[in-house]
Amino acid sequence: MPLPEPPAAGPPMLPAGTFDGVAAIVTGGGTGLGRAIATELARAGAAVGIVSRTEGHRLAGVAAVEAAGGRAAHCAADIREPEQVATAFDAVESALGPVRVLVNNAAANFPVLAAELRPNAWRAVTRIVLDGTFFCSQELHRRCAAAGEAGSICNILATQSLTGGPGMAHAAAAKAGVGNLTKTLAVEWAPDGVRVNALAPGLFPHEDMREDLKALRTSGEEVDARRSPAGRLGRLHELGWAVTWLCSPYAAFVTGHTLVVDGGNWLRRDFVMPEFTPVADQLSGVLRRP
Repeated sequence: MPLPEPPAAGPPMLPAGTFDGVAAIVTGGGTGLGRAIATELARAGAAVGIVSRTEGHRLAGVAAVEAAGGRAAHCAADIREPEQVATAFDAVESALGPVRVLVNNAAANFPVLAAELRPNAWRAVTRIVLDGTFFCSQELHRRCAAAGEAGSICNILATQSLTGGPGMAHAAAAKAGVGNLTKTLAVEWAPDGVRVNALAPGLFPHEDMREDLKALRTSGEEVDARRSPAGRLGRLHELGWAVTWLCSPYAAFVTGHTLVVDGGNWLRRDFVMPEFTPVADQLSGVLRRP
């Protein structure tokens, strides 16, 4: 028997108006997990700014927030550049009011063997994931501290940041850095009223998954579900609920914490492990060789 399914998407998971008068920014909030997070924040009353480099993604995020009954704005930014981050915050605040919630969701990853990982590819991922998260967090803290108001940050990790990520060395290392940063900033910024937490999702299938990552999951959802102790996969709205709670006043004493939402999958260890298949063999059908 699998773990029970969550309640259906639609109703907010917190009391109506929990985020009334609050503006939030979700980086990468126009696709996949980011869009689900932005939608649930909107259902809880937040006005949501979508920050992304791609206009089509931003517009999709805005449409999702508005469909959930929320107010939305969007701004283009390369979060690797602090000046663009500040400009994006200015634009969102001009449209929606002071930003007091930040979800650092924007990321980059692709399967590659560490031995074949080129310097520019390493930098492209680590700068978006680690540098971008820090620059956005610093901007949120700067504004909250200057106004003397509380704020909340949620960083989106991955369970490979806790275990290592064969075939994803660049992304796993960068996410591990964000996990460490979460703990550091939580202690430094608590006196300023800014909480910093993280969430590590498991497998939450969505239509925006890249083709090379989809190619690794050709067995289908039913088989993937049987690989998890939960007996099922994650539903996008329950991920959005988890982030919404972490950023809400109902988690006011929670900071420096990483919440894993994966049905217990990252903890799985069998008495007799399956035969080992080298990562290079697992990725042989999706790798783009130099």
